[in-house]
Amino acid sequence: MAGDKDAIRIAPSVLAADFSRLAEEIDRVTEAGADLLHLDIMDGHFVPNLSYGIPVVEAIRRCTKLALDTHLMLSEPSDYIGPFADAGADSLTIHLEACPEPADTLQAIRGRGIKCGLAVNPGTPVDGLLPFLDQIDLALIMSVEPGFGGQSFQDRVLAKAQIVRQQIDERGLEVALEIDGGVGPGNAAACRGAGARWLVAGSSVFGAADAAAAIRRIRQG
Repeated sequence: MAGDKDAIRIAPSVLAADFSRLAEEIDRVTEAGADLLHLDIMDGHFVPNLSYGIPVVEAIRRCTKLALDTHLMLSEPSDYIGPFADAGADSLTIHLEACPEPADTLQAIRGRGIKCGLAVNPGTPVDGLLPFLDQIDLALIMSVEPGFGGQSFQDRVLAKAQIVRQQIDERGLEVALEIDGGVGPGNAAACRGAGARWLVAGSSVFGAADAAAAIRRIRQG
């Protein structure tokens, strides 16, 4: 998953798309230069909102060849590994807050032949994530409280990203470092400077009149 660790990859969050014309929206951001798609799966329990589930992921899979970076904001993610893998997810990221002992769940995700990730919320120290860096393909730092799109970026998470980046580099790991939440052209440089190479951008891409220009600015500053 990580590939070139220095390459900046942009993952538009489908939650910000116009669902009345979802296939067109996905085509639009694909042509604009998106590297992968970020899918926010919310259960209304771990986070105070519901988003979409298996049928929508299956539909997205049918209309794109981009990798589906699937973010499980679920209280019991282990129950859904099989269904989301079968639906076409290329990776599944679970939350440390939902799985304080995530090793078995991460192994189960790998057992389905897909990549695995571990996420932490803005207020969660990264100390609990670091021991699992050698078991994951993706470390996700949330820069907003999960559950709702359109929130403002929390600068305090940049220090956490720097800690994770340092550990990845010092240990020689091929782990992608991703920041998700409120990312746009105005703060993308700070995210990149903190060591993130995968940037999730929702409204700043799907809501842009010129998605290609927005992606270029997020990728390059």
